[in-house]
Amino acid sequence: MRRLAGLLVVPLLLLSTAACGSDDKGSSDSASMKNGLPAITAGEKFGEKPTLAKGEGEPPKDLKINVISEGKGEKLKKGDQAKVNYLGQAWDSDKPFDNSFDRGQPFDVAIGGGGVIEGWQKALDGQKVGSRLEVSIPPELGYGAQGQGEIKPNATLVFVMDIVKATVVPVSAKGTEVAQDNIDLPKVGTNADGKAPSMTFPKSDPPKKLVSNYVLEGTGPVLTDKDSVVVKYEAYLWAGGKKFDSTYDKDTTQTFPLGQVTLKGLKDGLIGKKLGSRVLLVIPPDQAFGAKEQQGIPKNSTLVFSVDLLAKV
Repeated sequence: MRRLAGLLVVPLLLLSTAACGSDDKGSSDSASMKNGLPAITAGEKFGEKPTLAKGEGEPPKDLKINVISEGKGEKLKKGDQAKVNYLGQAWDSDKPFDNSFDRGQPFDVAIGGGGVIEGWQKALDGQKVGSRLEVSIPPELGYGAQGQGEIKPNATLVFVMDIVKATVVPVSAKGTEVAQDNIDLPKVGTNADGKAPSMTFPKSDPPKKLVSNYVLEGTGPVLTDKDSVVVKYEAYLWAGGKKFDSTYDKDTTQTFPLGQVTLKGLKDGLIGKKLGSRVLLVIPPDQAFGAKEQQGIPKNSTLVFSVDLLAKV
């Protein structure tokens, strides 16, 4: 089964799959270290864009975390959705390979989920909102022997992280059940225990127009194209009822900035729905991937999603 997040939205930074270069130069002064990690040579306070010295000597073999300043917010725990500003640099470099400060947009992280390297998950778990961390991540908790983009194989990485915000994410949609009485449409399970809902397919041909129906109707605000929503979903091909993606199988969530969702039927089907709902989407080919095969999804495929709209971030 393939994760298709990169096909569903405008590609943003996913630390597990990509890293973007930066023209910003860090300090080349390697004369100072703090608690065994490279010194922050400018912008040391929370919220300020930092610069980092080059690491001295051999890097730590294990994950190392310095709490530069501790926030007063709640501790991050599994299931929370955090917003984190960061700057990343290789231990033996004085040049950042990426930072979110210049973009003015913190990175969304599902605590305890996927989407980021393991070192990030271990570093953030249990930290307080409002904290600034400096973290060194050994290769086995980063990009390992394969490297990634500008990041060399077996690189130790150093990050400065500001934990800007955290949102508690419900485990499931818990709205009012809505009758599923169209026998020509798939039927979605209504469980609210956090487990994947069932999906039963009819024997009829797929509809030619977009279907966006409540399965559970929540009581939250109506979503707009300016919202970013945390979701859990199951995704199937109508043909054969074959599942091709699932957040449940990976025990994680996905954040959809609705204005950046590129799959037309997914975007149109979720905008206007209420937060807290479970939605059945049946997306015809002309609002999905059309006449092009995409990562194993055959051309002209009708796609079926069950989407839980859990929280706005």
